[in-house]
Amino acid sequence: MLDNRKLGELPEINGKLVKSIFRVVFHDRRLQYTEHQQLEGWRWNRPGDRILDIDIPMSVGIIDPRANPTQLNTVEFLWDPAKRTSVFIQVHCISTEFTMRKHGGEKGVPFRVQIDTFKENENGEYTEHLHSASCQIKVFKPKGADRKQKTDREKMEKRTPHEKEKYQPSYETTILTECSPWPEITYVNNSPSPGFNSSHSSFSLGEGNGSPNHQPEPPPPVTDNLLPTTTPQEAQQWLHRNRFSTFTRLFTNFSGADLLKLTRDDVIQICGPADGIRLFNALKGRMVRPRLTIYVCQESLQLREQQQQQQQQQQKHEDGESNGTFFVYHAIYLEELTAVELTEKIAQLFSISPRQISQIYKQGPTGIHVLISDEMIQNFQEEACFILDTMKAETSDSYHIILK
Repeated sequence: MLDNRKLGELPEINGKLVKSIFRVVFHDRRLQYTEHQQLEGWRWNRPGDRILDIDIPMSVGIIDPRANPTQLNTVEFLWDPAKRTSVFIQVHCISTEFTMRKHGGEKGVPFRVQIDTFKENENGEYTEHLHSASCQIKVFKPKGADRKQKTDREKMEKRTPHEKEKYQPSYETTILTECSPWPEITYVNNSPSPGFNSSHSSFSLGEGNGSPNHQPEPPPPVTDNLLPTTTPQEAQQWLHRNRFSTFTRLFTNFSGADLLKLTRDDVIQICGPADGIRLFNALKGRMVRPRLTIYVCQESLQLREQQQQQQQQQQKHEDGESNGTFFVYHAIYLEELTAVELTEKIAQLFSISPRQISQIYKQGPTGIHVLISDEMIQNFQEEACFILDTMKAETSDSYHIILK
């Protein structure tokens, strides 16, 4: 990590620390669009593992290194630009883990290592962007890496000197190229991870219980709609966040109101058919309708309300009031109509890891428990209502969920 400021540039960081955030992301635009789903799939297949870590013993000069358990591909630390700093990172996934398994020998997807550096603001928070740089990487298993390097060397030896000039020479160290800041900057907070402190065989929706070994899943992304009151600077940030960085220069002086006034034909003419339609839909905040919506209510909450109702029933009858009960249901929106997706969505409601849910059953005729399958979910009625009951698994710390 080198301080590459020119003489007299940014004197406010002299003698101060800066923060750098490292992340491993997809290099291909196509995979960037589905990055959240790709990383969630990797998390499901490799429970407890991380994509990126800092090799602390090998690194020099880094201060307060952190890794958020919900951000598997991101690490961050503080460092002093005036002192020697070097960082060794470990990437724990290989390029072929994100390619379709067909016949063996699949081509791995290229990753990108991106480093965003920030200085302190007046409140002591590291949020003011200083510099961003990145480089493309591919990750192989040791034998695959040796084979790849040998093949590349043989290919280069066969080329003429004139052809070799088109390729970059080899370097002893990796040279990173300056780039735009990563749009979705999220900071690791100082709060401790929640502990699992419930000794009962059931848990309540929204209480945030989670095992120390099983961190809760990240919350679903918040909708990011552009508003008419958005300033041109905020509109530029919105374009970055929503993967329209290539068009920021075209819309330099556009406010939120200016962008929202554009018609569908206007946007397609400016950005082309594919990105134009995507930008128009993003501007209008159009949401894709889920394939199936169901509603769930937790049984323990319902029983608690019934007990309260029974305690007050006598008084209510005396006062001549109606005897009604108000139950709260939660909506679950399903896109893939699979048991795995239903497990993840229920886990999000309970603020736990999907691995803590052992099985999901549906209560059938005469009270039997039928194991939920993909085919059963595909035959659920739209807006069906279920009461959730939880049952502790006998052989582990996980739970069974019963839909009644």
